[in-house]
Formats: sequence, C-alpha cells, structure tokens
Amino acid sequence: MKIGVLGLQGDVREHAGALEGAGATARVVKRADELTEVDALVLPGGESTTIGKLLDRFGLLEPLRERVAAGMPLYGTCAGLILMAGEIVGREDAPLRLSCLDVAVERNAYGRQTESFEADLDVVGMQRPFRAVFIRAPRIERVGAGVEVLARQDGAPVLVRSGRLLASSFHPELTGDARVHGLFVDMVRRG
Repeated sequence: MKIGVLGLQGDVREHAGALEGAGATARVVKRADELTEVDALVLPGGESTTIGKLLDRFGLLEPLRERVAAGMPLYGTCAGLILMAGEIVGREDAPLRLSCLDVAVERNAYGRQTESFEADLDVVGMQRPFRAVFIRAPRIERVGAGVEVLARQDGAPVLVRSGRLLASSFHPELTGDARVHGLFVDMVRRG
C-alpha cells in the first residue's frame, strides 16, 4: 500500500517516516500524476492559505477533490484539517480548500507560535495516552452527525474520523510515536 504525503509545505519527511513506521510505503506527492500513484494521502501542517494556493497553482486542487469524492482516504494534520473543513469560523478564512469533512474549524485558535504546547490525549482504541504537539493549532468548533470524535483537549475535539477521512488539530509526526499514523494506515487497509 502506497500512501502519499503532500510535498508542498510542512513536515513531509516526518510524516513519511511515521507512515513507514506504521507499515505503509510513503511517497511524496507534488504533481497531479503522482496523486494517481497513491492509495491515500496525508495533508501536512503548514500555512493553510499558502497550501491552498499551491494546490491550485500546481493543478492539484481539483484532482484531489475528485479523488476524495471517489473515496480516497485522506488524513489532514493542523493546516491539513483546515483544508478539509467544510466550514471556517472566526475572522480568518481559507478560501482554497477541499471542504470534504463536516466540521467547523477556527484557525490558530490555540494561539500563536509562542503559545505552542504538548498534551497527553486519551485516544479511542489506544491503550496509553498519545503525547500530542499543538503548534498554532486550529480548534474544531463543531462536528457533523457522521463525524466520530477520537480525542479531545480541554473538551474540544482534536482528532476526528468520518468514513475514510481522518483529521487532527495537532502534529503527530513530531512525536516519534506512529500510532495515529497507524490508525490511518489501518483505515486505508480496511478499504
């Protein structure tokens, strides 16, 4: 199984390493033709407006929308979550996004870079807490009826799943713990 990591911005190498550690073959995706060669895709963190513009500029936005609509599994972390969100609340929009996940998200809701933090999360299906890294993280303000909350931080959802879609407010690729990536790999395997 080949899982792509969008290679336009963010912790591409770290995500690829975590996917490999979870038993997948990781591939960096920067072009539309490379998107056709993977079974699933990870959208890394970064700056969501910039990533959206790059997706559009490199001709990836529409092919990615089509693949996701056809059932391709997708995992978005931090800015990737914003790109997946059906609704953006607050004063900062992200106009070029996939809008494939029924959640409302507020960008940078956990504060600026200097207010980054780590927290131990109880994740559904995991035997021990997952140490999560939050960097200028978005907050999930609302989840739709078909969205399952897998972890919360101070009562707010921070890891959610809906069908073949997985999204987190935090950066699991920075922890050295591949369990969240393993959850995604299992989702892809189950089809």
